[in-house]
Amino acid sequence: MASHQRNWGPATERSLTPSGRDPGRNKALLPAFFALAYYFLRLLVSFILFMLPRASEEERRGARRSSTKGPTSSKTSHVCNGALSRRTTLIEPERLKDFGEEDLLNGDVKTWETKVEGTPEIQLKDPPKTSKKRDSGSTAVPKPTSEYLRFEDISAAAFKIQSGIQKTPCTYSRLSKQYGMEIYLKKEHLHYTGSAKERGVLYLLSSLTLEKQKKGVIVATDCNFSMAVAHHAVELKIPVFVIMPASCSPPRLRTYRDYGAMVISYGSTARDSFNHARHLAKENGYLCLEEDDSAVYLAGLGTMGMEIHEQVPKLDAVIVPAGGQCGLLAGTAVAIKHLNSRIMVIGVEPEGYPLLLQSLKIDGPVKDMHITPNNKLYGDLVEHSLGTHNFQLAKKLVDKVISVSEEDSLVAMLRFQEFERATVDTEGAMGLAAILAGQLPELKGKKVAVVVSSANMELDLVRQCVDRALVLDDRVSKFTVQLGDFPGDMAKLLDMLAREDVRLLDVCHRSHGDRADLFKVQVECVVETRDKSQAGQLRRTLSERYPTLRWLDR
Repeated sequence: MASHQRNWGPATERSLTPSGRDPGRNKALLPAFFALAYYFLRLLVSFILFMLPRASEEERRGARRSSTKGPTSSKTSHVCNGALSRRTTLIEPERLKDFGEEDLLNGDVKTWETKVEGTPEIQLKDPPKTSKKRDSGSTAVPKPTSEYLRFEDISAAAFKIQSGIQKTPCTYSRLSKQYGMEIYLKKEHLHYTGSAKERGVLYLLSSLTLEKQKKGVIVATDCNFSMAVAHHAVELKIPVFVIMPASCSPPRLRTYRDYGAMVISYGSTARDSFNHARHLAKENGYLCLEEDDSAVYLAGLGTMGMEIHEQVPKLDAVIVPAGGQCGLLAGTAVAIKHLNSRIMVIGVEPEGYPLLLQSLKIDGPVKDMHITPNNKLYGDLVEHSLGTHNFQLAKKLVDKVISVSEEDSLVAMLRFQEFERATVDTEGAMGLAAILAGQLPELKGKKVAVVVSSANMELDLVRQCVDRALVLDDRVSKFTVQLGDFPGDMAKLLDMLAREDVRLLDVCHRSHGDRADLFKVQVECVVETRDKSQAGQLRRTLSERYPTLRWLDR
């Protein structure tokens, strides 16, 4: 037993506890226990960190399977700025490098290389494209196109000019029963300058910047557009200059001066006045205004269409004069078709200058017609060429375009004076001329609005037009007859005219003539009848009494 006992030696003697255990030995075992516990905790933490991403991935797989089975899988996904958002990865970016090119989470996600350089910028993305597959019952919605003139522009113009432009009446005409339709006359000739162009001019001037208004505007030639600019520019405190050719009549020059404009006579033709106006505008910084097809000007003209639709309920058609730029027709068509697309819009232009009709035939605006119309009657219509925008609007929105002869326009002017107690010019009478000429039989029994666009005509020209219209309407006739050179023959002729209730306007007695027989005289008479029926009765009566009767051509 002595050989098996450990010899502690004198320096390492230990005292034993009553139980026989050595207390120093227990203290030596504590470091080993702590190390074992430390390694066990590290193993447990590593296991937990490894199993958490696995559990999250399993949950994500289960959610993906359940979403693919449901009918609204795409709708339940998160949408961020028009694109499906990504779920944030559950592994920190710094740990991705530990996996290299190996499969992460059972091969579901692969990472190749990741660089973290800071917070990524947020970029806007386009909205998701819709699938080309559509249901059989669905219809494709056409992409809206940008329009040159919108109804919103016309509505804004109406609000802005309401204090400077009067709302003209649109009244029932007494001519309705005569032509078998309900005719309502939109009396635009009642504006201050006698023209519907005041609408577009006022909106154009009020839309100018303060800098342009302070510098002033300049116009050329005598026309409805220039008169409207002269009047409204003075009302808006805008300096205005009007360049007139030397051939302009003194009454017209006085009219412009009465408006408050500075009138300058220059050149012998309208072209000379235009060139001088552009030269002055360039040198002095004025704004040279010419009638064109700008959207602002057309929006102002289109306000007339809004008023017509408001004043005449259940309207079937609108007849608008179309000449020169066709701005009034284009602007009115935009307003009318927006408010009620079933209303017909009909344009009327002179037969001697069918600019819009020729443009529609060649599918493009005609720049030069090579035709010289009557400048006294249609000078305001033919001074400008057809604009591209006006042509496109008229082609798209106007239902019908017709032309009327000069004779029909003159007779229509006569009808206005007799039945409406109004003096209008040929442009303002063209709408009614199309009706009395019988070119619109489809409007019988319908409600029609006729635009009376202007009434600017000098008095001497009005008198000539009325005299000519009376002849065209068989109200004034001229005839020659041979009478015997005996006392009482002339009295018998005059007595017959009195019995027929005919007014004698002029008589000419020629006793010497190359073709007159001996003892014969030639009498030329100008008479006025009530209507065509009385004129026909007079012709029959005189033909029976005088074989040599000859009616002169109109």
